[in-house]
Amino acid sequence: MHSESAPAGGKPPRDNARPLAAYSRNGYTEGVFYGHAVVIDPDGSIVRSWGSITQEFYPRSSNKISQGVAMAQAGLNLPQHLQALTAASHSGEQFHLDGVREILATVNLTPAALQTPEDFPLDPVERDACVARGENRSPIHMNCSGKHAAMLATCVINGWEIENYLSPVHPLQVGMKAKLEELSGERIAFEGVDGCGAPVHALSLPALARLAQSAVTAQDDTPERIVADAMRAYPEYVGGSRRDVTHFMSSIPGLLAKDGAFGVYTGSFADGRAMALKVEGGSEQGRNAAMAGLLIYLGVPESVVHTYSAQPVLGGGKVVGSIHPTLT
Repeated sequence: MHSESAPAGGKPPRDNARPLAAYSRNGYTEGVFYGHAVVIDPDGSIVRSWGSITQEFYPRSSNKISQGVAMAQAGLNLPQHLQALTAASHSGEQFHLDGVREILATVNLTPAALQTPEDFPLDPVERDACVARGENRSPIHMNCSGKHAAMLATCVINGWEIENYLSPVHPLQVGMKAKLEELSGERIAFEGVDGCGAPVHALSLPALARLAQSAVTAQDDTPERIVADAMRAYPEYVGGSRRDVTHFMSSIPGLLAKDGAFGVYTGSFADGRAMALKVEGGSEQGRNAAMAGLLIYLGVPESVVHTYSAQPVLGGGKVVGSIHPTLT
């Protein structure tokens, strides 16, 4: 096992990063994606790590697992496909937008209440279609609008104010932070503001792996399992028709997975084996390849994740290389 200590203040020790994936062209390694990764056993012990397991970083949307759980615990009770959307970074497909409206309608709200930034859909195909229709950026298209709709619904259910639902001192956000610490088994080192405007809290990689593990291994009918089971039953609501996180969960029975912006992933098998990674440079292609590598390391056949373990590199319109994992 490889591990190093992080300096104070949460500043990442760049020299501790390890190669997680590579970009090759015609047999030549053109680039390397450096980062950190960890695999833990069902009992929470570390099986293997690459890079640092002590430095804290922002898991970004990988934290949505615990945010969804916190809302379920606070009384948010939705059909399973909508429950999955509460923890989603959705692609902006029509069924996602319909789901956001449906969540809001349960408490007599409309998309006008959303405080997500105006954005185009996350998925390039949906973005181009949106532009072709002459539509502008809007809060509902933003990939976190499912979570925000759920936050608003949770506030209404509990009689909390909705105007300031993103404030770190709002009862909703206080409860979400407490649930994240509970499920990860780690005190929050520092916090900031995520891309969607909600608070984001820093964790170490083992803590992030424990977060996914805690949701999967919880007892039936608990808030943790309600969210984990919904995400696994409706992975297309967690990501989208052309998304890596949806592909991984659809292809691997029992897997709970959640991607995060700027190079983050976490996941857990049904038996409690779990993983987490952070690509230093934030590359989505490097992140996807590294996640495929972790899954292969844990016994998933390479053919199952080939879409992301051998992402094509083109030259003159032909495949001349690949983006692939380098974890061993």
